[in-house]
Amino acid sequence: MNETMNENLSKKKVLVIGELLADLISEKDIESLAFSSGFVMSQGGSSANLCANLKWMNIDAELIGSVGDDGLGTYLINEIKEVGLSDKYLTRLPNYQTSLVLVGKSKNTPDFIAYRGADLQIKKIEDNLINEAELLHTTAFALSKDPAKSNILNAFSKAYKMGKYLSIDWNYAPSIWNEDNGVNVFNQICRFKPLIKISLDDIERFTGRKLTIEESMQELNHIDARVICLTCGKDGVWFKKENQAWFHKLALPVNKVVNVTGAGDAFWAGFLAHFINKKSIEDCIENALTTARQKIEKSEPLYKGNLINT
Repeated sequence: MNETMNENLSKKKVLVIGELLADLISEKDIESLAFSSGFVMSQGGSSANLCANLKWMNIDAELIGSVGDDGLGTYLINEIKEVGLSDKYLTRLPNYQTSLVLVGKSKNTPDFIAYRGADLQIKKIEDNLINEAELLHTTAFALSKDPAKSNILNAFSKAYKMGKYLSIDWNYAPSIWNEDNGVNVFNQICRFKPLIKISLDDIERFTGRKLTIEESMQELNHIDARVICLTCGKDGVWFKKENQAWFHKLALPVNKVVNVTGAGDAFWAGFLAHFINKKSIEDCIENALTTARQKIEKSEPLYKGNLINT
């Protein structure tokens, strides 16, 4: 997306409800967190990253989340404000510690361990915020625990009845959900005909089976969603609109793989930025792939820099 295109995008409201976390990312590529490494702290959380990416693309986006009333919480709020997001709907909780995630940097799927506290304490979403939004987005991470889970599902139910667009990054991980397999929540979300992003890694973790791309598409065929995007890393993305066939787009050539962490959030932000502005699904996918490539080629988050002409 170039700067002229960015200026022409209308500022339509996206309400992102979910996790704002401190990421401790290994300084070097490691196969697993079992190997020692130094770590660098940065603002993280799929929901917060996507919201910041949308803001970077000039989309009117608000983040609803919760952090502890501690040093890490202050750090995260300062980071959010630095990239142009408001902290108006971020709750600071004195009795909960700010959540953090250890991440092993990798050119493949990163290893991670989450230490959770304040992030899952998201409160009831006010009706006026739902009314003002055109699209609501959340993640499997945010939906894994109450009270956040119940409050987000309630907001999605209200938004669906109002005819709003709904979006979910089903970034499922068993270590986050513990004894819950996530099926009931996933089925509830799917009743709202959402836009769904799910990766091959996500669907493998969700089903507990190693699936081929073809098997993954078959697994997703029964879902009644407005759009499903199955992201396949270097093999690109398979996508389908409601009651239509699957289509494939190749991943764009990458000059150098610098860091894949956050590429999925960049992909979906690129998709939603075009979707909210009534672009075709094919154009949404093109922009998603372009945005993901930009993230893979740089070490810092996209929203830490200027828009890149493409």
